[in-house]
Amino acid sequence: MESAAEILREYGPFPDAEKVHGVTFDGRHVWFASGDRLNAFDPASGKLVRTIAVPAHAGTAFDGRHLFQIAEDRIQKIDPHTGRVVATIPGPGGSDSGLAWAEGTLWVGQGRGRKIHQIDPQTGAILRTIECNRVVTGVTWVDGELWHGTWTGDESDLRRIDPRTGEVLERLEMPAGTAVSGLESDGGDRFFCGGGSSGKVRAIRRPRRGSAAGSGAKTAVPLPDPSSA
Repeated sequence: MESAAEILREYGPFPDAEKVHGVTFDGRHVWFASGDRLNAFDPASGKLVRTIAVPAHAGTAFDGRHLFQIAEDRIQKIDPHTGRVVATIPGPGGSDSGLAWAEGTLWVGQGRGRKIHQIDPQTGAILRTIECNRVVTGVTWVDGELWHGTWTGDESDLRRIDPRTGEVLERLEMPAGTAVSGLESDGGDRFFCGGGSSGKVRAIRRPRRGSAAGSGAKTAVPLPDPSSA
């Protein structure tokens, strides 16, 4: 299933944030990574409300209490109230890009590696790997659906994939020249997409289906145990 992405709103550019990398949503504010800091803005007003000085080079996630941020070859766990890094784990490595939280684990998009890894948030150990057929940027789970962004040259899209096989089930094509560098669902009818070097974050309408009109929970689909395969 393919369709054009519907852009609902654009936020930014923001002061001293030349690029937008990872994006996440804490239920109230949208957070985005911009290289040397994390930034939070109010999606209702579009106003920047908070910054945290921390290396922020790629994907961003929120587990309900802490922020997680890719910083080169590691993933930092950050207390959003104090801005303090409380733990660090190694990333899967190779070109880690997107980051998402679902059901107690982190999901890491590996850009040029065209993979999504499920990892242990305590140790960084890889639990599962999903092969994808395009460069992976942002990653998000919502209502049992796994979505990721792609960005190659002037082309970008959002893809819903089968978490067991990596098969593409649905595509939302972005306008030419409109990048997707990070991706997060608000748990409802919007995706927040990082806009790369544009310095913007865009809200995109999320397709709604009867089977996806649930609570908006970041619930991952149980995957088969490879030892039983």
